[in-house]
Amino acid sequence: MDQTLIRLGHSPDPDDAFMFYGLAKELIPSGRWRFEHVLQDIQTLNQRAMCGELEITAISIHAYPYVAERYALTSCGSSMGDQYGPMVVCREDRNGDFGHGALPDLSGKKVAIPGNLTTAFLAMQLALGKAGQNYKTEVVMFDQIPAYVREGKADAGLLIHEGQLTYQQSGLHKLVDLGQWWHEKTSLPLPLGGNCIRKDLGHEAMQEITDILKRSIQFSLDNRPKAVEYALQFGRDLDRDLADRFVGMYVNHWTLDYGQRGREAITRLLKEGARAGLSPDPGEIEYVTARN
Repeated sequence: MDQTLIRLGHSPDPDDAFMFYGLAKELIPSGRWRFEHVLQDIQTLNQRAMCGELEITAISIHAYPYVAERYALTSCGSSMGDQYGPMVVCREDRNGDFGHGALPDLSGKKVAIPGNLTTAFLAMQLALGKAGQNYKTEVVMFDQIPAYVREGKADAGLLIHEGQLTYQQSGLHKLVDLGQWWHEKTSLPLPLGGNCIRKDLGHEAMQEITDILKRSIQFSLDNRPKAVEYALQFGRDLDRDLADRFVGMYVNHWTLDYGQRGREAITRLLKEGARAGLSPDPGEIEYVTARN
């Protein structure tokens, strides 16, 4: 059978690797589609989505309003932080420099962030409000942020991915967990990332491909030990137990289908971002829901 090439962009991280284990190793049927895995950091994928380069790509929910005319969100493949998520950290010995309130005061501070369009940065801006108006930011590759803060190149850092589990090993102190903050504010999970698919593929193709993505995720959940072993090669400073824990945080029932509550979380986050002038209003969001 002749197959049509589909480029699938995702981060080189344990959770995404776990999710697409079945596809990457050709352990599940892909029908008339042949998938090429494009592994890049989320900041780069966000930028590529602006140009519509990839047929399917992981994207920060924060970035979605900028590409909503070109892409629809798939109901599967999301990363939802359910009472946990990205965190702002500082060096352990600098803990007293950020005030003593429930949220850190970053006024006058320099913060290393993983990207201006990451959902972590949107959540940080929403959480800090006026207290954070005077901080400076510097975009640093996400896996370099712990060392950047430890070495004093930034006063604080915004951690995503496995840094949320390993920050203490780097001598860092948690100032705020943004997923926890969001849940206390809304009782909803924090929708960090999702998969989006290009609308010009047509409805039939979008549906078929979304169904395959969900089957890949289910295959990994059904074959967890082997999928974790595969994902481990993408983990920085993670042993098997930590890799399994990290995967469990971000590949779970939310990832198979985030349903109505997940959609509510996405809408709420993007509406609040638009009201605060931090991102465009996406209007009515188009979703493709997997059938299996």
